[in-house]
Amino acid sequence: MLHIALCDDNIDELSTMVTLLGEYKESKPIQFEYAVYHNGLELIPILEKGKKYDIYCLDIIMPSFTGIDLAKEIRRFDKNAQIIFFTSSTEFALESYSVRALNYVLKPVTREKLFYTLNDVLDQIVKVQETAIVVKSKKGIQKILLSNLIYAEAMGKKVLYHLISGSVVECIEQFSTVCDNLLKESNFIKPHRSFLINMSYIDTIKNTEIMLQNLTSVPIAQGKVKKIKECFLAFQMEEE
Repeated sequence: MLHIALCDDNIDELSTMVTLLGEYKESKPIQFEYAVYHNGLELIPILEKGKKYDIYCLDIIMPSFTGIDLAKEIRRFDKNAQIIFFTSSTEFALESYSVRALNYVLKPVTREKLFYTLNDVLDQIVKVQETAIVVKSKKGIQKILLSNLIYAEAMGKKVLYHLISGSVVECIEQFSTVCDNLLKESNFIKPHRSFLINMSYIDTIKNTEIMLQNLTSVPIAQGKVKKIKECFLAFQMEEE
């Protein structure tokens, strides 16, 4: 089940989007539900309460609180959600990259435009969800989706996989092997000999530590902060 948020101050355009979403739903073997917001100030309190959507369809030109402003707030709570801008102006196209928007669609929104864009978004979501590793823990063989892995930590002869759910998968394996496998993925980085983190969950990079979205502090090895910041910037540009 996918969850989609629509935000546009124009009631007629919102109505068109809802109609087209209904047609799209009938044409695809997927289940999704959507919520409608008339401005960003309606959506922000929902996000603050912990609600997340897989896809955000945002108008850019809205009074008081633009779609770009709203997207920046969304990124505070969710680094991975797909953001699509629907707008009547091209002037914000460059700025949309700063919030890692997947697509920038010019209005009027047509059936062809919307279907093409949603197909692209779903391809991206499936790609992220399918990337996984298989580990042997005390509970047996487990599959860990990399999109759910916040960071891995070496502790003696054990490796602890910290997941977005708050659970920790404990395995007895070589941390060096884990690093060899995960560092092949563009979103993982090793800031310290005992930690490997998913950059999708970075909140803040400081001089001696990285703050993750789950409020965990991960140390940065001496002399590595510059490289870490460069890698994070490159990752954000790649995501755009």
